[in-house]
Amino acid sequence: MRRVTSLTAITFLGLGLGACSTASGGPLTPANNPSVYSVHQPVVQHTNFVLDLDASGDSLSASERARLVGWFNSIELRYGDQIFVEEPRDYPSPGARADVARVLGEYGILLRDGAPVMAGNVAPGVVRVIASRATASVPGCPNWADPQLSPSSDTSANYGCALNSNLAAMVADPNDLVRGQQGSVDSSGSTAARAVRVYRERQPTGAQPLPATSTRSSGGSN
Repeated sequence: MRRVTSLTAITFLGLGLGACSTASGGPLTPANNPSVYSVHQPVVQHTNFVLDLDASGDSLSASERARLVGWFNSIELRYGDQIFVEEPRDYPSPGARADVARVLGEYGILLRDGAPVMAGNVAPGVVRVIASRATASVPGCPNWADPQLSPSSDTSANYGCALNSNLAAMVADPNDLVRGQQGSVDSSGSTAARAVRVYRERQPTGAQPLPATSTRSSGGSN
């Protein structure tokens, strides 16, 4: 198993902060920031885990499937991990790919199309499983570099650390900080107005009279 780590993105303000300057000149820094924007932004880091499996006969043997399960457990596969299968060039292995997808389905994760570019070619009779994991953090936080009791119109050097560090720690999939998620909201006006129409046209539950019930009970005579 190989492990490859790379920094991929600094989210939100990125290029905008690099182009800004303060009134006194120079780039924005934690100690030289008169704006209400934080220079402390989440950095998303990707780590790729790689495992080559024997796919002779276009399928995974029971031992290779068990090996794949053990590998998933060893890297603590979790939500947000993206799993890819790279097949040998000119030697597709749809059966082995389907076997990987079935094992992966037991973890509630779908196999992704495509694969990150990795060093080295996949040999015929082998499939390469790549697990890409994203993590987010805010470098340089906390920052207590402000001089004590020094009057200044700048924001604190620690400004933005708490908010963005909490965001980086709490986001379920750090990739969302870079690419976001495609919305699934229907833009149809009739769909948007349906809830209002149902609310206006439906009879209130208290509009009908209460059902008549008898509380009389029969008792035996002595």
